[in-house]
Amino acid sequence: MRNSIIIILSVFLFLSCSNTNEEWESLMDTDLSKWDRYLSYKHKLGYNGDQPKDADGNLIPPIGLNRDGYDVFTVVEDGGEKVLKISGEIYGCLISKKEYDNYHLRLKMKWGDKKFEPRKKLLKDSGILYHSIGEPGAEYWRTWMLSQEFQVMEGHLGDYWSQITSAIDIRAYLPEYIMNPVADAGQPFLPMGQNEEIQGFCLRSGNYENAPGEWNTLELICYDGNSLHIVNGQVVMVLRNSRYIKEDETLPLDNGKIQIQSEAAEVYYKDIEIRELDEMPEDFARYYN
Repeated sequence: MRNSIIIILSVFLFLSCSNTNEEWESLMDTDLSKWDRYLSYKHKLGYNGDQPKDADGNLIPPIGLNRDGYDVFTVVEDGGEKVLKISGEIYGCLISKKEYDNYHLRLKMKWGDKKFEPRKKLLKDSGILYHSIGEPGAEYWRTWMLSQEFQVMEGHLGDYWSQITSAIDIRAYLPEYIMNPVADAGQPFLPMGQNEEIQGFCLRSGNYENAPGEWNTLELICYDGNSLHIVNGQVVMVLRNSRYIKEDETLPLDNGKIQIQSEAAEVYYKDIEIRELDEMPEDFARYYN
């Protein structure tokens, strides 16, 4: 009898732990209380990476962290639901207050109508930056943190961009001449990014974006330096060995904050939620065999 009770308690504890790992934590509320807000500049056409100057030639500081008086990140009602509206008018990002390492992030997005300089004649653009470390404003646009990017762009949901000195290996076809590498789960891993022969950009395996005005479900799975970009249920990129370069030393980049970009386009997000992982989900572990 005593042994039976011990077995039952062990099963109960196991199931309790498993259920805890299955629980999703919402990262959305009316006050965006789980995020910091960073704004840099309202960049102009012809920006070249230099710090902007005023009419007298004086350097303009970035707007900064959690400054009041700017409505770039707001929670609005859409179809009876509370959604995050990013106006895109000023370059910036939401930055999660917490750091994450092994997790499954899930959210929905759709495009608004507006675009701003310097991207008025370009595709609408945003992005999810993960394993973010250091200070914002360290890259070309003087806005974002060192990180890996899950691209959110019209026709390019799930592309990869390196931010600053990050690098990673991606299952992809080799680039050739002016053609970019293209992700494919059946190809070998190719190193890309800082200090690699292939620069830090890779196209997703296919375009699975829904029609304009419809919501798209984006998922990011990160575990032990590996990651998966998933768009509307389709795995569009398989990545591993996330890292960055600091003073010629290669260091792991497998934990950090999450950023959601404001990048000259109006965009909406909703149902932003995350859960911790104890292991790579079985359905996706096969991509690393």
